[in-house]
Order: sequence, then structure tokens, then C-alpha cells
Amino acid sequence: MISPSTLYIVATPIGNLRDISLRALDILAAVDVVAAEDTRTTARLLPHYSIAKKMMALHQHNERAMAEKVVNFLAEGKSIALVTDAGTPGISDPGSALVSLVRDQGYKVTPIPGANAAICALSASGITMPHFLFYGFLPVNSGPRKRELEALKSLPHTLVFYEAPHRILDCVADLVEVLGMHRQLIIARELTKLFE
Repeated sequence: MISPSTLYIVATPIGNLRDISLRALDILAAVDVVAAEDTRTTARLLPHYSIAKKMMALHQHNERAMAEKVVNFLAEGKSIALVTDAGTPGISDPGSALVSLVRDQGYKVTPIPGANAAICALSASGITMPHFLFYGFLPVNSGPRKRELEALKSLPHTLVFYEAPHRILDCVADLVEVLGMHRQLIIARELTKLFE
């Protein structure tokens, strides 16, 4: 089922723990090590499915250093699963630097798809534009955020952003100021959770 010396990029639930694929569960149960953005979060997911696994923390502050450790594991023939707290690693979450190094070293990288907050929100938005741009996080501060929005203003696509709850009002104010008041705005939060 799994290949030795392979890094698996495993999507995890964005809220509801049942939104994980059977293949993802199989991979998580079979790998030698799980590299997790936050081992405390993953320590709640794995036991939910009766999976006990050696874990290592791999997050934005240690990704480059831990990537070397992952490559060493791969060199030993071990298989590794990379997970983030929610969704797909490397998409507005740590993981892309690790994947780049693993590929550069000639090891196999296998994606295990699953839940994605941007697509989940877009699917329930009712927006009928056929094309969209997933941008991820805008800058935290208003000035740089407005400059980036200005660069996106003329694009004829639905724009999808992630934003922290405590910054949402400031971000919306900048969206209105730069993009105007005639664009449709959908805000999705707590997707797949009890208070969606």
C-alpha cells in the first residue's frame, strides 16, 4: 500500500473529523512517521481513528531544519506523512519547502487529496463566475494589503482569500475601498463545524 522512501502529502479535515478520506487514514496508519504542523492538533485526529504513530513537529518556524531530518528518514527507507492542522499541506500552510527539498533529493512525493477550505467555501457561495483566483492570505497591515488588492483589482475572476477572524473587519474595509462596493462578498467561517 505504501512505498518506502516516500513523502505523502496528506490532507486532513478542515473541521469535521469525518471529512477525511479512507486513503488518508490508510496512509496515516501505514507510514513510519507523521510530520505535523502542530502535534497537539494531530494528536486529537489520529486517536479518533485508533492510529498511534510517531510524530515530529514541522511548522513555519522549523520547516527548513526539519526538512533535512525528513530527507534523512527517507534515505533510511522510511515513509513519512506530512499533515497540517487543517486542509492540505503547502497551501497557505507549511510544506512547500519540504516538498521542494524532497523532490530535489530525488525522493517520491505522493499527494493524498481531501478537504480544502477555499473550494468548500466557493462551492457553497452561489457565485456563478467559472474562474477564480485563490490568493491565500493578504498582508496583515492595511497599506501593503491595499497595494496587493490594487494589483488584483482588474482581474476578471472571483478572488478567494484567507483571513484571520480578528482582522476580518479591517480586511473587508480595505476590500470595499480598493475593489468597490459593487462586488459580491461571501464570508465563510467554521466550515464543516457545528457553527458553520
